[in-house]
Amino acid sequence: MATFNNQVAFITGAGSGIGRATALAFAKAGAKVVVAEINETSGRATIDMIVESGGDALFIACNVAEPTQIESAIRQTIDQFRRLDIGINNAGIGGRYGSFIDQTQDDFEQMMAVNVGGVFHGMKAQIRQMLTQSEGGRIVNVSSIAGVRGMPMGAPYSASKHAVIGLTKTAALEYVRQKIRINAVCPVYTHSTMVDELVQAAPALGERMRRLIPIGRLGEPEEIAQAILWLCSDENAFFTGQAIHLDGGMTAG
Repeated sequence: MATFNNQVAFITGAGSGIGRATALAFAKAGAKVVVAEINETSGRATIDMIVESGGDALFIACNVAEPTQIESAIRQTIDQFRRLDIGINNAGIGGRYGSFIDQTQDDFEQMMAVNVGGVFHGMKAQIRQMLTQSEGGRIVNVSSIAGVRGMPMGAPYSASKHAVIGLTKTAALEYVRQKIRINAVCPVYTHSTMVDELVQAAPALGERMRRLIPIGRLGEPEEIAQAILWLCSDENAFFTGQAIHLDGGMTAG
C-alpha cells in the first residue's frame, strides 16, 4: 500500500461517496487531508471520521461552481499546511434523467458549471500552487464511464464528463515537465448518495445498471479510492495524461 506521510491532499466533494472514501484512504495512508465540501454537515462528518482514526484534517466550505471559493480554499490549505501535494477534483452532480430534446438550457449550464467548471478552476488553483513547489504535485480528476461513451437520457452529464477528460489530458501535457502529473478516473455506476437515491427511486433502473456491468454489481467507493491513491503514488511517476476505466469490464467488449 502506498504511503503519503506528511503530504497534503485536497479533495472536493469529500462529504460522501467516492470523495469520502478517498479522504479516508489518504488519511489512513498518512496524508493531511483537506475536505472541500458544499454540504457542511457531511463534510464535517468526514473530518470527524479522520480525526477519530488519528488523522489530521481540515474542513473548508466550498461550492466548486464558484471560482473564487476554490481559490480561497486553496489559499486556506496553504495557510494551514504550507503546501499542496495532491488535488482530487471529485465534486459533481448527476443532473436530470431525460431525453436529449427535453434537457433545458438550465440543465446544461448547471452541469457545466459544477462538473466542468469545478475541475477547470480547481486545477488552475492547484497547478498555480504546485508550480511554486520543487516537487510539483499530482492531480486526479473524477470523470465517469459516461465520459468515454454515450449516455442515453443523460446528455449534459455525459458531455460534462467527456470535458473532464479533455481538460485532464491537455493540462497533463502542459505541465508534465514541471513535475505535475494529472490523470482521471472513469468509474462505472458506484454506490454513492446520488446513485443509491436513483436506484431507490427506480429499482428497475438499478437492475439495468447491474446487468450492464459484466462483473455483475455496482462499484464500491473504496475501490475507486484505491485507484486514485495508486495514481498519486510515487511508484507511478511515469504515469500521466490517462483516463483509467473502473468499470467492471463494461468497456472491454
